Amino acid sequence: MKTKAVRIYGVKDLRLEEFDLPAMGEDEIQARIVTDSLCMSTYKVANQGADHKKLPDDLEQNPVIMGHEFCGIIEAVGKKWQHLYQPGDRFVAQPNLGRADTFSLGYSFPWVGGEATKVIFMNEAMEKGCLLPYKGDSFFEGALVEPLSCVIAGFKANFHLRDRNGYDHAMGIREHGAMAILGGTGPMGSLAIDYAVHGERKPSVLVVTGSTPEKLERSKELYPVEEAREHGVELHYVLTPKGSDFVEELKSLTPGKKGFDDIFLMAAQEDMVTKAEALLAGDGCLNFFAGPADSGFSARINFYNLHYNATHFVGTSGSNTQDMKDAIACIEQKTVNLAKIATHVMGLNDVCESILKIPELPGGKKIVYSQKYYPITDVQEFSGSGAMESVLKEIVERHNGLWSAEAEAYFLKNCPDI
Repeated sequence: MKTKAVRIYGVKDLRLEEFDLPAMGEDEIQARIVTDSLCMSTYKVANQGADHKKLPDDLEQNPVIMGHEFCGIIEAVGKKWQHLYQPGDRFVAQPNLGRADTFSLGYSFPWVGGEATKVIFMNEAMEKGCLLPYKGDSFFEGALVEPLSCVIAGFKANFHLRDRNGYDHAMGIREHGAMAILGGTGPMGSLAIDYAVHGERKPSVLVVTGSTPEKLERSKELYPVEEAREHGVELHYVLTPKGSDFVEELKSLTPGKKGFDDIFLMAAQEDMVTKAEALLAGDGCLNFFAGPADSGFSARINFYNLHYNATHFVGTSGSNTQDMKDAIACIEQKTVNLAKIATHVMGLNDVCESILKIPELPGGKKIVYSQKYYPITDVQEFSGSGAMESVLKEIVERHNGLWSAEAEAYFLKNCPDI
């Protein structure tokens, strides 16, 4: 069986190719990929090649398929798994296999990844529960389950003392506490805002910072202060230009000006780590959410506060299967609105170039329709010059400038195949 897929051969060596998949085994599953979303992690992979810890050493001889945020439809099921899966079932993939070598779906294997038309899931993926049922309204939201699950994992990983005189920790953000999302105007920051405002456990004060006025204004439009207030969250947006000293300004927004119970740092910058630590309240938890490309990345922190104020630090990367299930539930129950961050769509043909330009591309998440041929396009900038674009432009305008299940259905029906 033929597939078309984006494979990596080395540093910045991405190729869209057609090749044969092996015959499906009795303990394997064949699937058709509908959507993938581009991730900064894939950009890091492209720039590190075989030096990346999730990629095999022999890429030049044995390239792997890219794309770890993907959603699709099962086409054929080996005998071993026919009691759990059926052709026609929709799924999302949990890329994290929990292996000691950190190998993951969409990073490490030759036959499975999101930037492909057809794939073969090996037995290990099903054994470890990484092929998850999905009943959401759209495939693009399915491609955003993985990033949302990473945010959910971060919220779970923070911890606080139950009693200052004891040693037992309560896991999760402090309910009704003060939270800051520093550098929170990108796609992951947006997901964190949405989840903090609409999730089950909420802070009472939420401060979001950004260094670019345009991006901060966009966040304000997407996640209004008034809407947050309706959900019991006092939301503040603060412009923090690079190099600025914003510690006292942000602390002044917290109860008693004592600092934050939970901080999520979305930027891997040395000075931001130092400032984030200075913003912690007693027993405050700093989650270093941004994944640095530099394996030697370090920053100065105050160990006096660590000792006397019981501040603490965590770092989360990826998610586990339960986090993915929680993310799917959030989407299916419409707890969060992922359309707000799906700013671009494209076909498989434009993936290689787009991956290498991810830091330069404006907007939020870029949705790849893996069966389709289409240039990367801002969903708010359909020209209306062609018949398909004219209809998409009208649909997007009807949905307040956002991509939607309706727009996706029309796109899938009318866009040419790759």
